[in-house]
Amino acid sequence: MARNFQFSVGEYYHVYNRGVDKRVVFTSDADKVRFQKLLFLCNSTKIVHLSELTDQHKGEDIYKLDRETRLVDIGLYAIMDNHFHLLLKELRENGISLFMQKLMTAYTMYFNILNDRTGALFQGRFKAKHVQNDAHLKYLFAYIHLNVRDLFGSPNIQKIASYKYSSLADYLHTNARRSSAVLSLKNFPDYFKTHQDRLDELSEWLDYGSEDNFKVEP
Repeated sequence: MARNFQFSVGEYYHVYNRGVDKRVVFTSDADKVRFQKLLFLCNSTKIVHLSELTDQHKGEDIYKLDRETRLVDIGLYAIMDNHFHLLLKELRENGISLFMQKLMTAYTMYFNILNDRTGALFQGRFKAKHVQNDAHLKYLFAYIHLNVRDLFGSPNIQKIASYKYSSLADYLHTNARRSSAVLSLKNFPDYFKTHQDRLDELSEWLDYGSEDNFKVEP
């Protein structure tokens, strides 16, 4: 659990959480879009105003809002039905903790109102692992993006690359997306010279991922 986790400014962390009792917390595309927008909006020292998301016009332009001071850099993300993964870099003291508190509180409020429920939605605060070295950081590019493979009956790289609710499309530049504003790509190491190199790396891990070893982080 991250409650006693000590974060350091300038360091990278794999942050993740799942629904309480492993329940589905993203029940529709609209839920995943909302979470994407919150990844952007909550990454600020400013107070989150949920009206900026409920207003139709502002909702469309959410990624153009001035956030002033960011709390973290976001390098990777993937949103599945019952959990999510993020790769974060702490920009200021307590930045990750504050960002995650804002993110999960805002999404839980949205989900509970929408589904007429009360109480916790996620399994505790969140979990985090310190990224130890370049090998671990490169591994997370595959680990996080390939998490979505379980959403497809017969996963292949083309299906995974087309998934809208992860950062992979932004790395492959397959299309221009408003949601690319969530990421700070220039502030993370790039271990691949071409998009094909990225796809080849994912293909190798996808084949290897048929074994349980893929699910064990270094």
